[in-house]
Amino acid sequence: MPWSYNMFVGHLAVALAARKAEPSLPLGASVAAAFGVDLLWPVLLLTGIEVVRVSPHDTAFTGLAFESYPWSHSLLMVLVWSVLAGLVAKGLLGSTRNAVIVGALVTSHWVLDAVTHRPDLPLWPGGPLVGLGLWGSVPATIAVEGALLVIGIFFYMQTTSPKDRIGSLGFYGLVLLCAAMWISQPWAPPPPSATAVALGSLVLWLFVPWSQWVDNHRVVRRAA
Repeated sequence: MPWSYNMFVGHLAVALAARKAEPSLPLGASVAAAFGVDLLWPVLLLTGIEVVRVSPHDTAFTGLAFESYPWSHSLLMVLVWSVLAGLVAKGLLGSTRNAVIVGALVTSHWVLDAVTHRPDLPLWPGGPLVGLGLWGSVPATIAVEGALLVIGIFFYMQTTSPKDRIGSLGFYGLVLLCAAMWISQPWAPPPPSATAVALGSLVLWLFVPWSQWVDNHRVVRRAA
């Protein structure tokens, strides 16, 4: 179901790179924050609060038309979710620095989406729509998002090293699966329905415990 994941590796890249900014921040928290509004989005789709439409030629890279998602993806609401995520992180992790980074990761989702989406991202519910439209070009999308992924992997591997085979193979498996789902989007068949998109997108929740499982089998390098 690769059509569900949009700028998948770009958000993963930011989560991986955050470990360089703060080595004590668990990868599971980074992934949950960087993907945060996309974890909320399918729930709002299934409840009918937000709307997506299958449109195979909406952009060159993805065949989804994001008709209404003001509560998960408008800039104003993303900033609200950022503050709430930061407060939760403060309570769970006990670190103001980690809380600030978690909040920034949630905000980064909107920034990256604004680069890739056509003008369909609202600044606030009912407000003007923005988007630079990187998805209009498959080669440009692969180049930009692929570069982000390489940078994120570099920073994460520079900051941590595996303690065992799970820390090594589990990490490579995570990255390769994400990359495969992402890069197959332009050539994958369209989803059968908007409900299928929502259900497929719920798979994103599995990557939070997976990333933390991998992170538990890695150790911060002394130089970091």
